[in-house]
Amino acid sequence: MVCGVSTAAAQNYNLDELRRKPDTNSLKVDRPALAVRPVTLPQSPLDLRVIYWRHWSSFGVNVNQASFSENWNAGGVNSVSVGALISHKSDYTRNNTNFVTELALQYGKVKNRDQLARKNNDRIFWDNKLSLKIAKSWSLYTSLTFETQFDVGYSYGVGSDGRDSITGLISNFMAPGYITESLGLEYKPDETFSLRFGTGTARQTFILDDRLLPITEERFGIEPGHRFRNDLAFQLTANLDRNLGENFNLKSRYNLFANYEELSDPAHRLDATLTARVTRVINVTLNGIILYDSRLDGAVQTSQTLALGLLFKIPR
Repeated sequence: MVCGVSTAAAQNYNLDELRRKPDTNSLKVDRPALAVRPVTLPQSPLDLRVIYWRHWSSFGVNVNQASFSENWNAGGVNSVSVGALISHKSDYTRNNTNFVTELALQYGKVKNRDQLARKNNDRIFWDNKLSLKIAKSWSLYTSLTFETQFDVGYSYGVGSDGRDSITGLISNFMAPGYITESLGLEYKPDETFSLRFGTGTARQTFILDDRLLPITEERFGIEPGHRFRNDLAFQLTANLDRNLGENFNLKSRYNLFANYEELSDPAHRLDATLTARVTRVINVTLNGIILYDSRLDGAVQTSQTLALGLLFKIPR
């Protein structure tokens, strides 16, 4: 028995005709019109200002003390010294303009057994500089510097009674006092070092204490019968303020002052301070000064102090 399907009997259907079409009376769906309107977002009232000023301040007190028993065979002198320092620096930088003002106040005294108290530090120093950058590391600058001391300076010797006594007056506040104006070029490769070439520099020297006025010979470069002197000079000033390690900082300032009439005998001064932080407020400082000025003394003068003290910095 044979079963089969004849292909001739197969019918062709259109699938579209088999689909059910919706009734013509179905509900019409309307598309709503889109209403677009601008929306204003609330803005936060931020009061943003650019602060061009930066400030740093520090306050320090140093104390040194040494004592020996009466039978101390190695020798020694009981002594105590106290010193204080205040420093402040402000910096204004905007575009290529920079202004820096720096104030340093230092005073200290030392008292040795069987001697009168003596100063071991006394200085007022205020430096102001305005500069305009003309290249990556070069600027035109003008500066004004004021320098003098707080207290009277005495000379000491042995009196007729064999005791330590004051033998004379050698200096005082604004005796001498210096005001220096300078104009020139500054080289500043980074924030830790700068070098000024003051080709146009003038310095005024004052003696405002009548007891120190020169009578028969020059004093502080001022001629007898005068209390004022003006010098035109070339000045070279180098400043360094650099961290040598996490807790070590070296700050120094070197100044060369050469009167154009006495270029062969310039004055030199180097101030250097090495600070080691023990804790956030306790530090050890080593200060050194090398000074040569033939108007003050024909030989090189030096000063050195090592102290342990407290130092507070703002900001920390």
